[in-house]
Amino acid sequence: MRRGIAATALVASLALAATACGGSDSGSDKSDGPVTITWWDTSNATNEAPTYQALVKQFEAAHKDIKVKYVNVPFDQAQNKFDTAAGSKGAPDVLRSEVGWTPAFAKKGYFLPLDGTEALTDRSRFQASLIEQAQYDGKTYGVPLVTDTLALVYNKALLKKAGITEAPKTWDELKSDAAKIKDKTGVDGYWGSAQGYYAQPFLYGEGTDTVDAAAKKITVASAPAKKAYATWLSLFSGKGLHKADTTADAYAHRQDAFVNGKVAMTLEGPWEITNFYKGAAFKDKANLGIATVPAGSTGKAGAPTGGHNLSVYAGSDKAHQAAALAFVQFMTSAKSQETIALKNSTLPTRADAYTAQVKADPGIAGYQSVLPAAQPRPALPEYSSLWTPLDTELPKIADGKESLDKGLSNAETAISKLVPDFSK
Repeated sequence: MRRGIAATALVASLALAATACGGSDSGSDKSDGPVTITWWDTSNATNEAPTYQALVKQFEAAHKDIKVKYVNVPFDQAQNKFDTAAGSKGAPDVLRSEVGWTPAFAKKGYFLPLDGTEALTDRSRFQASLIEQAQYDGKTYGVPLVTDTLALVYNKALLKKAGITEAPKTWDELKSDAAKIKDKTGVDGYWGSAQGYYAQPFLYGEGTDTVDAAAKKITVASAPAKKAYATWLSLFSGKGLHKADTTADAYAHRQDAFVNGKVAMTLEGPWEITNFYKGAAFKDKANLGIATVPAGSTGKAGAPTGGHNLSVYAGSDKAHQAAALAFVQFMTSAKSQETIALKNSTLPTRADAYTAQVKADPGIAGYQSVLPAAQPRPALPEYSSLWTPLDTELPKIADGKESLDKGLSNAETAISKLVPDFSK
């Protein structure tokens, strides 16, 4: 059911009392025709965007006084493009923002606080940790649209052939299982990644992170972190463990091997569900196994939480703010999230969107089962950028071109420049 635009405009007006207005896409407060808002969608243009475009048409049909200018912006370009556009007051009214961007843009004053607005009418329906992850300095700057986390994905048939009845729960069990798979099937049991994001579960398994945001301390080279990365490094050598691939096409190589049954296990997120099903190994969707990432020496398992929020530009005028809030509410509703999940095989962010039909997809059901192990990111604007130094150093470590201690020391130095007020 449509909610009142006039009431929303009043809320937006109060929220914007001290905020500059007038983005290039915004126009004037007064118009005889429909208000046209611009949405930058950062989803995959081939696999996901058509679903969002169809929802835009549904929204316009239900809101005759609002038009949506849909723009698909490549994900790897969107952060810098929005930063530039917002700085010159020419940003879109709504942005599909990666969760890590939200606190950074909120800190710069580019996003509108959404607490008490139409966009967050159903606040209690959303997973609490995802709302927390959309906050900065006590205010909420995004409404969770889709979420994700890493899981251990595996080929059930290959594990069964090796006599393995359940997914490994620790990294030592994974090593043992990988060797069995190699012996019994001839294919590698596990293929890991040299990217910093994919090494995050190893840190959580040792009870640490790249930084301790609360204590303002860099922990990437601490004793627990070194133990975590040593475990990560050990999974590139040994029977059934694929050697490190640090080429430019490493991600594609690993995905191709997994979906075509050339490796039995890897760490991956739900954004690959549709591609899993296109592979020879998972034409029968039931062959896809999804389990919580293995635990570290603490006995606990943890994986990073990703996903995207819908955020509203603080520089738009009041009329566009009101229309944008209505649009965000529609796109993040239970019905819209159910549609997105069914079409794109992505994970909803609210419990009431996990309908029986949605959970009939084994990929979605599997990833929903591992969400309890997902760790929300701290509300640190620089947090997502902390993986960049690791993306430089970890491949060198994995290739044997740099020692673990040297690589982590280099990463620590680089991170200290990103968070100069943190101690080592």
